[in-house]
Amino acid sequence: MDFKQLEAFVYVVKLKSFSKTAEKLYLTQPTISAHISSLEKELGVQLIVRSAKEALPSEEGKVLYEYAQDMLTLRDNALSAFQNISRNVSGTLCIAASSMPSQYVLPQMMSAFRSKYPDVSFNVIKCDSGEVVRSIVNRKAEIGMTGAVIESAKCVFEEFLDDRLVVITPNTERYRKIGEHGFTLQDLAREPFIIREPDSGTRRETERFLRSMHLDPASLHVVAQMDDPDAIKNSVSQGLGISIMSKTAAADFQRFGLIQTFDFDHVVLSRKLYLVRNQNHTLSPAAAAFLRFAKKEAAGSAQ
Repeated sequence: MDFKQLEAFVYVVKLKSFSKTAEKLYLTQPTISAHISSLEKELGVQLIVRSAKEALPSEEGKVLYEYAQDMLTLRDNALSAFQNISRNVSGTLCIAASSMPSQYVLPQMMSAFRSKYPDVSFNVIKCDSGEVVRSIVNRKAEIGMTGAVIESAKCVFEEFLDDRLVVITPNTERYRKIGEHGFTLQDLAREPFIIREPDSGTRRETERFLRSMHLDPASLHVVAQMDDPDAIKNSVSQGLGISIMSKTAAADFQRFGLIQTFDFDHVVLSRKLYLVRNQNHTLSPAAAAFLRFAKKEAAGSAQ
């Protein structure tokens, strides 16, 4: 049984008429009859006794009528509660996010969210993926965004967005020739390399990929370690070395001709971005609304 069937049944009992019920619910009389017949078939009893003048509940119908009213009331109360939550979502929401989502995903998402929930403000903690998880565990933040799954018994990770990783190089003819057919592992190993900090999701995914291709990350010719994507892009544009980062994060420097981006030879390197929450902590209305909103936005962008 479903709520539409129960609603039709309750109104037939109240109004003692199929035609009046159809008018009340803006349905056709055959639809009301079909709802009642489906209920009777499912329960194996006659619920409505039909006569030429009116429709009355059978003894079994009287029993169902009491339960059906309670179920419909409970449904209406639940809908009302959620509508009130939606209207009253307010306060400050603290989000811990790693570099890429904090700079290139969150700003647009926060703006869209506030157009729906204008009474919510944000406190964004920008840190590496490991610190994001620690912030969630220690309840410094309610929602996290990371580029890697960090082992934690207290955190729930949900896949959120796909993030493509590319090799970024200075915008020179030499690198254009190297990368015109895709970067090889040999190219990567012999060029000066700028690496992210140890807890970075980008670094974790890069090292995982290199090991899967039988290249020891320790063999890279590392000339610098940095924890900020903009600092890495600036350093690459000045010729310090090459690096691996999110294609989305690199797009602005590439657009203005400051760097170049290349895929690996015959390989597309990508990773997932994750939404993180503490499984032992009940989210505030603002955090719960933002989590639903973020997943819906991500699902829409993937279509």
